[in-house]
Amino acid sequence: MTTYLITGGCGFIGSNFILRLLATDRRAKVINLDKLTYAGNPANLTDIEHDPRYRFVHGDICDSALVDGLLQEAGALVNFAAETHVDRSLMQPGSFIQTDVFGTHILLEAARRHPNVQRFLHISTDEVYGDVPEGVASLETDLLHPRSPYSASKAGGEMQCRAYVETYGLPVIIARPANNVGPRQHIEKFVPLCTTNALNDEPLPIYGDGRQVRDWLFVEDNCEALDLLLREGEPGEVYNIGADNQRYNIEVAETILQAVDKPRSLIRFVEDRAGHDRRYCVDFARIRSLGWTPRHDFSAGLEKTVRWYVENRWWWEPTRAGQFQEYYKEQYGKRLAEARPYAAQGAGDAQGAGNAQGAGND
Repeated sequence: MTTYLITGGCGFIGSNFILRLLATDRRAKVINLDKLTYAGNPANLTDIEHDPRYRFVHGDICDSALVDGLLQEAGALVNFAAETHVDRSLMQPGSFIQTDVFGTHILLEAARRHPNVQRFLHISTDEVYGDVPEGVASLETDLLHPRSPYSASKAGGEMQCRAYVETYGLPVIIARPANNVGPRQHIEKFVPLCTTNALNDEPLPIYGDGRQVRDWLFVEDNCEALDLLLREGEPGEVYNIGADNQRYNIEVAETILQAVDKPRSLIRFVEDRAGHDRRYCVDFARIRSLGWTPRHDFSAGLEKTVRWYVENRWWWEPTRAGQFQEYYKEQYGKRLAEARPYAAQGAGDAQGAGNAQGAGND
């Protein structure tokens, strides 16, 4: 039986990964180390909380003694623990450096002291490439050009990993997934925010002109890719994980409104955020060569996601009623007061950014 130390396992992607791991590998044992910040939700794992193969530990990856003790039991480490929201990184960049850079360093140092750790999978992001020009897909060998405190902190964590591979021969694999979408994602993120606002007949704040391009990767597909990398990825290598689901943000918002039968007039164009990357797109031929390909196209992944939020108000309504209101007011209050309505922007003509941008990863 292999014991996996999963950090940040109560978060969005981490919880989905743990559920998949325990469902597909009967010999797996999971220790979930999570600090339970605002984005960590134990309810994400109620389905397996009584599974004897699962153990939750409340703690911080920056706690060296705690991490060291847990790694004595583990043969593999998967690091999901991170501060991840770009908007919050503009408000409080220091917390991102603390967790995403220093926390990663603590994990690497502990893994170096424990040769029983045979695999170390570090979850990064496609945002480390920065703004990607039209017609270009980022390769794993491209230079990193982060433009937000969040992406800079993730790039810093990656550099720590690469240094420990080169200096100490640590078996670290780095994954750079595209924008994930799916069940259990915190409502501060774009798709859950638009969906829950729409369900409550509240305005959907869209930055700038809404024509930022993202590649939408369904979380189940991402977790399958990460599971494959954990088992068959080459230590020392970096792997992009994409889906060829490039869409404009405004197009995603329109699709969500159509799915929940709400009017486009709910859309509000608000002041853009500082340093907002216009486009992400990755070439993911390297992981495809291992036999992985995404199973969900844009429509299927978004439909499953929206349906989950429609059917699980119990999960997200308490969050909206709590401290999230303070963040939402600070981030969007003034912006929404000065917002431009949907019709005035001349929106609604996006026909699919994958075609409009000439994007593709083949």
